[in-house]
Amino acid sequence: MTKAELTREILIVFTRFPQPGQTKTRLIPALGAARAADLQRMMAEYTFAQCCELANKRDLIIAVHYEGGDEQALRGWIPAPMICRPQGSGSLGERLARSFADSFITGKERVIIVGSDCPFLTPEILANGFDLLQKNDLVIGPAHDGGYYLIGFSKPEPLLLADIAWGTDKVFLQTAEIAKKRGLTLALLPVLADIDRPEDLHNLYDSSLGAHFFASRA
Repeated sequence: MTKAELTREILIVFTRFPQPGQTKTRLIPALGAARAADLQRMMAEYTFAQCCELANKRDLIIAVHYEGGDEQALRGWIPAPMICRPQGSGSLGERLARSFADSFITGKERVIIVGSDCPFLTPEILANGFDLLQKNDLVIGPAHDGGYYLIGFSKPEPLLLADIAWGTDKVFLQTAEIAKKRGLTLALLPVLADIDRPEDLHNLYDSSLGAHFFASRA
């Protein structure tokens, strides 16, 4: 069997190829299309780096499930060890559910998906997520905007993602309520800020990523 088949943990990054005008569109009024795409690229690359740092210390597989672009373009962008595949069609919930299901089918026992919109994610937070899944059904990293930057399962639960008002400030609460109704054990990670809207940009001034981004384009 291959290493990928033997490894029981997988960390999946959900991201979009940083093409101006087609990514971070809610930030375009504040930053312009090119700068919004630059910010998307930087945050995604930051996320890749945190995942790779964890993989250097922990036996896991890293994958990137993408929207936009194509596999050739993605292969020229993401680190070589990462598995690369399109998210496919459907709502965010359908795409998440499919990625989780495909991972469990291949024998994975702990599956975590992170977005690429949080420049405050660390390898320690990711490691804690996997550790919590050893004793819980579900782990979530809540975001300040009411969504979450991370969600993970230790067993298949496709119905949990079926009736969520994606893109609203109710995403985390709805997910937690459904988990409670289904009798799932839920563990929480620290609340962090996602960068999705113009009003989120002030959070970047508290991080070296944001300082570098704005200073280099002043």
